[in-house]
Amino acid sequence: MIQEIDFIKFNPTQNMTVLVKTKYPVERYKHVASKIMSYDNVHAEQVGFIEKPKNNKAVAHLHMAGGEFCGNACMALAAFIASEKGLKQNEMTEILLEVSGTDQLIVGQVKRNIDEYYCQVTMPTPKKIEQRKIEFEGSNLNLIIVRYQEFIHIVIEVEEFDKSIREKAELLAKLLGVTLGANLIGILLYKAKSDELAPLIYVPHLDTLIWERGCGSGTASLGAYLAWKNKGEVVAKIRQPGGTINVKASCYDEELECLKIEGSVGIVAQGKAFIDV
Repeated sequence: MIQEIDFIKFNPTQNMTVLVKTKYPVERYKHVASKIMSYDNVHAEQVGFIEKPKNNKAVAHLHMAGGEFCGNACMALAAFIASEKGLKQNEMTEILLEVSGTDQLIVGQVKRNIDEYYCQVTMPTPKKIEQRKIEFEGSNLNLIIVRYQEFIHIVIEVEEFDKSIREKAELLAKLLGVTLGANLIGILLYKAKSDELAPLIYVPHLDTLIWERGCGSGTASLGAYLAWKNKGEVVAKIRQPGGTINVKASCYDEELECLKIEGSVGIVAQGKAFIDV
């Protein structure tokens, strides 16, 4: 049976994101998302579902298809809500969101530019950051493990984003997805000299492995690591294949006190998709 789905498609740093307005039971999210993400449908890197919030302080609940947390999707939903409120050019508004993968409310500040929205969102703070050295696929890897409530990011500092390290990253992501039971595994290849990031995101529940063109939560984890490493405040512009995402982080006495990302979001399409349910 073919069914209509109301959707909005966004461009946050070319991390193409679709948010679904049509109501579905959570157990259907995986199927709906896989259909929408496919090349012969709307085509995107990730899908989230807009729900009513349980917390009356929030204006909406964002539930990602794999139950993961996603910073870019938070910015996308904040931009959409701002557009629905009729935010005018150069005006700013603040929006509170509930989001899957964290029990912290996400605070979004949105400013309307000429043809896009500039968003700043608070990010979940990691529960722990630690450093480990492992031998993997014939290489000695120095891993920075950034642990959250329901997902894990691994930062690996590299000289180049070459084929060999990318292949090792993909193998490591799948291995950790099997062994750790997390909703999301991110392998973040980082070139410190140029502040460049190549983010690989694996969502075990959906079995999606994607080299994203821009990763908001990965940028936040990198900022958290840099603040933890420097024992202070970090403000950085992190270059990624799809553009730049800014991060602000501060860490004192091993405790992260502030973690925010900023970036631009375009609303590129809105309408109905048709999938076989």
